[in-house]
Amino acid sequence: MSLSGHLVALAGQPNCGKSTLFNLLTGARQHVANYPGVTVEKRSGRARAGNHDLELVDLPGIYGLSSYSDEERVARDFLLHDRPRAVLAVVDAANLRRGLYMVLQLLEMGLPLAVALNMTDVAERRGAPVDAEGLARRLGVPVVATIGVRGKGVQEIRRVLAEVLDSDSQARSVGLRIDYGALEETIAPLEALLEDDVRLRVAYCARWLAVKLLEGDQAAYDLLERLHANPAQVRQTAQALREAFSSGAGTDPARHVAEVRNLAARELAERVQRSAKAKPGATLTERLDRVALHRIWGPLVLVSVLLALYQVAIGIGDGLGEDLRGWLAVAEDWLGLALPAPGFLEDPLLRSLCLWMVQGVTAILGYLPVFLLLFSFIAVLEDSGYMPRMAFLLDRLFRRFGLHGQSTLPLILGGVYLGGCAIPAIMSTRGIPDERARLTTILIAPMMNCLAKVPLHLILIGAFFAKQQGLALFFISTVTLFMALPVAKALSMSVAAAQPRAPFLMELPPYHLPTLRAVAARALERSLLFVKKIMGVVLAVSVVVFTLITFPGLDAAGKARYRQASAAALAEFRETLRGLPDAGSLDETRILEMLDFAAQLRAERRNAPTPETLASVEGRFREQAPQLFALFAEHEGQSAPGAVSLRNLAATRRALREQLREEVFAASFLGMAGRALEPVTRAAGFDWRINIALLSAFAAKENAAMSLGALYGLEGGEDEEPLPADAFALEGSVMPVADMAPAGSPPPGVPAGGAPERGVEAGLRADQHVTPLHALSLMLFMALYPPCLPAAMTVRLSSGSTRWMFFSIAYQTLLGLFVASLVFTGATWLGLSGWQAMWAFYGLCLAATAAMALLPEERRPAVVAQSACGRNRVNQLIS
Repeated sequence: MSLSGHLVALAGQPNCGKSTLFNLLTGARQHVANYPGVTVEKRSGRARAGNHDLELVDLPGIYGLSSYSDEERVARDFLLHDRPRAVLAVVDAANLRRGLYMVLQLLEMGLPLAVALNMTDVAERRGAPVDAEGLARRLGVPVVATIGVRGKGVQEIRRVLAEVLDSDSQARSVGLRIDYGALEETIAPLEALLEDDVRLRVAYCARWLAVKLLEGDQAAYDLLERLHANPAQVRQTAQALREAFSSGAGTDPARHVAEVRNLAARELAERVQRSAKAKPGATLTERLDRVALHRIWGPLVLVSVLLALYQVAIGIGDGLGEDLRGWLAVAEDWLGLALPAPGFLEDPLLRSLCLWMVQGVTAILGYLPVFLLLFSFIAVLEDSGYMPRMAFLLDRLFRRFGLHGQSTLPLILGGVYLGGCAIPAIMSTRGIPDERARLTTILIAPMMNCLAKVPLHLILIGAFFAKQQGLALFFISTVTLFMALPVAKALSMSVAAAQPRAPFLMELPPYHLPTLRAVAARALERSLLFVKKIMGVVLAVSVVVFTLITFPGLDAAGKARYRQASAAALAEFRETLRGLPDAGSLDETRILEMLDFAAQLRAERRNAPTPETLASVEGRFREQAPQLFALFAEHEGQSAPGAVSLRNLAATRRALREQLREEVFAASFLGMAGRALEPVTRAAGFDWRINIALLSAFAAKENAAMSLGALYGLEGGEDEEPLPADAFALEGSVMPVADMAPAGSPPPGVPAGGAPERGVEAGLRADQHVTPLHALSLMLFMALYPPCLPAAMTVRLSSGSTRWMFFSIAYQTLLGLFVASLVFTGATWLGLSGWQAMWAFYGLCLAATAAMALLPEERRPAVVAQSACGRNRVNQLIS
């Protein structure tokens, strides 16, 4: 018994409705974690059956209790080592034979068992109803007919589980026993030898263990070593018996057991299920599959579905995320009011740190709409039955590069063309059953065109490839895939080669109409689970990054220089307001109140949709602070006495804060690292300023564009007009935008000389050595840039290993530096321009992709794709 009640396991094949019954039995009282050492989810929840409190564990969907995949391994290990008081086997009534194959395995283990015969309505519609009572008699265990999507049979399940728990807890199931024919003479002596050991006999069924030893199952041998008093003798006996049977029967015991068990399941199904009458015409599933699996129409349907998923998850989701980020910004403003007040030039350390941490959290929460829509769409694809068909269509292509058919979705979400996000891409790899392909997909997903990379690409393309913007954007949007596929093949053949592979056993279930409740529940559960897992890590790492970009700070002389500049600005402002009525006290605190008041007033006036609203806003501010309103509010187009002076002070303050932030950034540990890396990055054409921008992008890739723009002045377009000085007055919030921006991510600054000079020309004047070749090198490095902080945390969660997180960061950094250095140095030696080097590299990537596809691939077990209607639709050897 677990601490919270009797331990009960739910076991079943994929698409049998097991999770639906689990949700009905547990309601909202669920917990999701991972099994130790693997990334397979462990879902558990509390329920009630009769007088018993239950802890239900929803085992992963499995086809059997072998060791072909993590799912089957963890399910079998749970049943062997956790020893649940009861097991509820969920069987799809419309696919009875395949479900019974697993039930027979559970019976052999001797576990207290009950069977939920689910989807009985589907079986009846097909003219193949199941005799539940007859099945119970033949199996020797209780059988309950259920319809999970309607909630039918749930109370009967509770009653049956209570009966199983009320029986003797030590009694094993004495249900149907399979006769293995010629193998029985081999099983008997081994079973007797196991029965002699009391400790092993009490813990496990001797007959089941004898069969598993003859099959050569490693887990069975591990149990033998751990529990038997003389394991060497039993091991030698089992090996001798297995060899003797193989030589006499012409087949190994494992194959013989599987064939007999499959035959027993088929015969049992034929006895309790009426054969479906042949109906004129094809079923709905068959008619849909004629299109969905068609050689020509199938890929077209697949592309349409993926485009729709991309548009919903990234297009609509990002728009909703912008709205959510607006509300989160309001929350940040309110938090700013609760923190120590900002200074004129520098903010208290507590304020800066808290706002930095909050912005790291809100950056993650801003993606919540994307996650909700993404997981909703995935749930629809899973419940409708189309997801395995997607994998089947693409597996033949992707396996040439060490990937899997189900790698399609992560690559699309990551931005296989333009504008994705690595976080949901990495999270969506959880459905890939092949561990090697799943790890490979995790490691290449950050190489896709993350939406946060796009601003930097657009800046560089607009600055250096303005006349060929369309082709340049096509290049950077597509070259990432032709870099990722060869890398995937290389990873699969090297660092990921030790990962286990699973046979591509694919079931094509019948099409179903998903229910809104199930889709919403699954999407909410997965989204909140992600936020819960990653939030604590983001907070901790945010403190580290803040420290790196803030300390050690300026020396005493630098601080004194800025204090003098701020004192001069304040003195000038006081002088202009001296003698004006209503000016009052002009200490620093009072001046900061004036700045905040003017910012709020300008923001609300600017957003007032009608003259009536504008009048209401002015009346409210006049009533709130009549003296400040008289000093700074404009009336009928005429500036108030202190309005111009306040705008000038705000511009000066913002310019000083910007310059101070840049100097602190350059003097920080991160800035020092940027200068120290110059000898390493010189071959790629990067100087210390580019290094700083790239280092700051690790926290969030958006920082690269903002930092590079602040350092080089490139974020404006070529034709952008200089902005007036008052455009840089406080930007309409309780706290200035500059106050809220984290160090290293400043808004465009204002030079001390007045109106800013922006645009490509200003950036080139600042550094005459920046060329289109530099831009191409930087674009390629950013395309291969390692995952940002939240994405790196997601790599760790999805791979279940900190080692793989660090590897993903290291290999992409080195790969990006190698590619950037190859292009920049090689093009320089060959005398190629940036435009020529761009397409020469594109051709090189195409050639590498074709060459890697031709490399021989490792043989993989047979692919069996079978329709859930009971007929073989595809039975194909892929290897």
